[in-house]
Parts: sequence; C-alpha cells; structure tokens
Amino acid sequence: MLSKLFEAIYHKVLVNIVVERARTIVYVEVCSKKNVVSRIEEEFNTTKLDSAMYDFIHSFMKESPYYYISILDTSASQGAIPTCSKHKLQEYADLTTAEYKCHNNEWAYYTSKNDMITMQKEYDTIGLDYIFSPFSILAHFFNDKINNNLAMYVLVQDSFLSVAVFEKSELLYAHHLDMMTKDDLDDMSLNEDLENSDVLLNEDVSIELDDIEVANEFEDFANIEDLDAIEEIDEFSENKDIEEELLESEETLAPANDTEFNEDYQRFSLIQASVGQFYKNDMYESRFIENVYVADCVGVTSDFKKYLEEEMFFNVYVRHAEIAPEVCELAKMELGI
Repeated sequence: MLSKLFEAIYHKVLVNIVVERARTIVYVEVCSKKNVVSRIEEEFNTTKLDSAMYDFIHSFMKESPYYYISILDTSASQGAIPTCSKHKLQEYADLTTAEYKCHNNEWAYYTSKNDMITMQKEYDTIGLDYIFSPFSILAHFFNDKINNNLAMYVLVQDSFLSVAVFEKSELLYAHHLDMMTKDDLDDMSLNEDLENSDVLLNEDVSIELDDIEVANEFEDFANIEDLDAIEEIDEFSENKDIEEELLESEETLAPANDTEFNEDYQRFSLIQASVGQFYKNDMYESRFIENVYVADCVGVTSDFKKYLEEEMFFNVYVRHAEIAPEVCELAKMELGI
C-alpha cells in the first residue's frame, strides 16, 4: 500500500543507453503513470561510462527512487534461434557459453555470458535493469508486419545489421552481422574480406530458386530475469507498404559519398550472404523472400535500397528508426507504462 503511494508521488525515470561505433547515446524519458513528462537525449563521444556520462545519468537517478536503466545489447556474439525448445536450441547454435531468453515461447535470442558480464561490470556504478536484444527491437518496430506473410526484416545500426525472416509471426531465420570499418579492412578489398568472414560460412551466395520452396501467396533481454513480451495487433494492409514507398521517394534518400557507398555496399553484401545461407542451409525452413523491411537507424543512401532491388529483386520498404527511443519503448512495456 505504501509503495503504491510512493509510486503515485514520484515519476518513473527511464534511462536508455545505446553504444555506437564511436559514441554513446543516452535517452531519458520521465513518465507519470500514463504520460511522458519530458524527453531528453544527450550524445557522448565515448563508448565507455565516463564521468560526464555518469553525471548526466546520475542527475536523473536522484530525481526519483523509481529509475530504470536499459541498454541495447551490441555484442557481436549474439543471435536469435527459430525455436524455444530446449531440445532443439543446440541444433542452431552452441549455447554452452551463452544466456538465452524465449520470446513468447516461440523463438529465442541469446548473447555471450562473457559479454553480459562485461556490460554489467562497465555499468556497475549505475546498475543495469534491462538488457535488450536488437531482435526484440526489430520485432517490436515491425509488429504491424511480422503477423503477415513471409518477409525479411533488417535493423541497420552503424556497426551491426540484425536480419530476421518471419512468416506469420514465426521466426524462420536470424543473423546478427558485424560491420567492419574502413580501418578494419586494412587495404584488403571488400570482396576478399567478406569471403573470409565467419558470417558467410564460406558459401557461394548465388541462389538457385529451384532449391527452395516458393510461397503460394504473397499478401498483404529485456529484464535480465524476464525479457519482453510483444503485443499482438491487427494486420495492416499492403497499402501501408505503398504509402511508405511513396513517402520515401518524396523525402529522397541522401546521395552517397565514398564512405557511405562502401558501407552501404558492405551492408548489401552481408545481407546477400545471409539470404544465401537461409536458402541453402538445411537447418532452416527456406521460403522465397519477396519483401524486405528495413529499420534504418543510420540514414542509408539510395544505393543501399537500389542494390537490394536490382541485384536481388526484392521489394524494399525503408522506415526511419530512432534506436534509443525504441529501447525505451521496450522498457515501458516491461514496466506496464
């Protein structure tokens, strides 16, 4: 009774941390019982919890005893698996050194235990209440689409790509892909480096459509103890896709400079290889992919969309996404706000 009285008096403070390639975004929402009182976002030119970031976060922690710290898992050793059965998990990945959680008892996402320990140690002065998977972000951001027929979904961050294939809410395939910076390539050509990358599994990415099953119709870590549950909502019609495409053409994606061109081509190459793995690997129930939905957190260029459309014959729909507020949305779902 007393705790409910205090909750009525104090606001809830949600601090959300997203670490990128060379900076950290801290996004804060102060919420009453049903409304957002204020939103504040700050960028720090560091990937570590330095004194400036600590002071910024701590200033909000002092405002209310009801504060919650969330972080997006950006570790390379993570992924998602199209099953939640303990007997089948190991068929898809070696989880002996990983932590995994089930999503609605339908599919699972995992991350390295060592990476989780490292994150918790890095932020032990403020504490972490929620660690969210990018696949949770992807499923929530496109919750108006994944209930529909088969499509591929891509979350584009500056250092990572998270790729998932859903068919009527069922996860068929997922892959978390690590982007390599120009310095990491060390004068090697992009193609040579991609051929040696672990994510490609040394496979030829050419696609034989006869080898896959074609769909008959084309229609329209949260809490460390308990992760997110995504609400079901009504299906949107395919007119929504058309509206998105028209909006995108009106806004016009930015032209690419050399760096953007290289990164967008790398993103395309990683997606192409991932699709090849989905089609060829017997572990996955391959289906023919026609539509691709992209959650763009970095501002991809028109070249990226063109590669996917012209080289792989996809229908591509790009939605702009603000990654830190999306992390906050998952935290609010956990808290029932």
